[in-house]
Amino acid sequence: MATACPPLSLPSTSLLRRSTRAGPSRRPLPSVRCSVVGEAVAEAAVAGTAEEPLLVSAIRGKKVERPPVWLMRQAGRYMKSYQNLCERYPLFRERSENVDLVVEISLQPWKVFKPDGVILFSDILTPLPGMNIPFDIVKGKGPVIYDPLRTAAAVNEVREFVPGEWVPYVGQALSVLRQEVKNEAAVLGFVGAPFTLASYCVEGGSSKNFSKIKKMAFAEPEILHSLLQKFTTSMANYIKYQADNGAQAVQIFDSWATELSPVDFEEFSLPYLKQIVDSVKETHPDLPLILYASGSGGLLERLPLTGVDVVSLDWTVDMAEGRKRLGSNIAVQGNVDPGVLFGSKEFITKRIHDTVQKAGNEGHVLNLGHGIKVGTPEENVAHFFEVAKAIRY
Repeated sequence: MATACPPLSLPSTSLLRRSTRAGPSRRPLPSVRCSVVGEAVAEAAVAGTAEEPLLVSAIRGKKVERPPVWLMRQAGRYMKSYQNLCERYPLFRERSENVDLVVEISLQPWKVFKPDGVILFSDILTPLPGMNIPFDIVKGKGPVIYDPLRTAAAVNEVREFVPGEWVPYVGQALSVLRQEVKNEAAVLGFVGAPFTLASYCVEGGSSKNFSKIKKMAFAEPEILHSLLQKFTTSMANYIKYQADNGAQAVQIFDSWATELSPVDFEEFSLPYLKQIVDSVKETHPDLPLILYASGSGGLLERLPLTGVDVVSLDWTVDMAEGRKRLGSNIAVQGNVDPGVLFGSKEFITKRIHDTVQKAGNEGHVLNLGHGIKVGTPEENVAHFFEVAKAIRY
């Protein structure tokens, strides 16, 4: 019978987070308790309470019985229920800008897998129309910005985003999700980071070489800085809006910042991320903020400088090495390779245990290192959650 615990002892406390927000330093790590997959194990540690979900407790450095688990893109195209809904509502924006559909899609994985985080079904580009930037998401092509921002005059036309006026369905959906999920899981919001949003808007959509935004950055940096500042102010407001309407943690996606060299990251991404975090923490000091940047191995030491509470690692970084490089005062999320979910159940189990063992028993949110891939077997996702939720520290 499969057991749900790492086979070896956990790493030393030198690899673990000691949050300055969480109070005194941690005690030595306890041994890990094994359990048969699916078996309930009673522990004294926090398991999620009426006051606070397990995921939030873990991020805050509290003693928890197991790592909380959710998966990026856990609501999406690999699920049969989502595919059926898409047949009735074929347009992405139709699905992502309707309160009832947003709630239904967000809850699809919750009803089947019971993850510890229920993330809003939306898109990082959702705020763009409210900033006077028309866009659409075209099937088979992805995001399309109809009028790319490549001049000072175009950037001057970008206005500050007012979430309550432009995306009231986001706030309404978050409120409903909180009522549905209660504190059995954390309701998660998310936003795009300034450089990533600017990349889409300057390139006109997705890009392979990012030549247009790099041309702007290196030939006309003042134009890019102006655009980045507008996104910074707007995304800080958007995070606060999501928190005010029910989000218990918010993830910031800086998907394209890793296209920058370290020195350029320090100019065009890092200061704007820090501005967002500082602004949010002024009004929402207890709101956990997660930063995810795919392919961030070359920038890892710089990510905690943003002030976020959690850095989400992709699968190209060894979890134990990532812990060392990030330092002890920040939580981590991740970082199983999404491709693992195409493997056997035994292989999936092994990789989960390896990740949890290397992450240690404090300040870790188990996740993939990227979103679930289209075509992932739904039964393997179910196995991932079953194994993860049976682990006990």
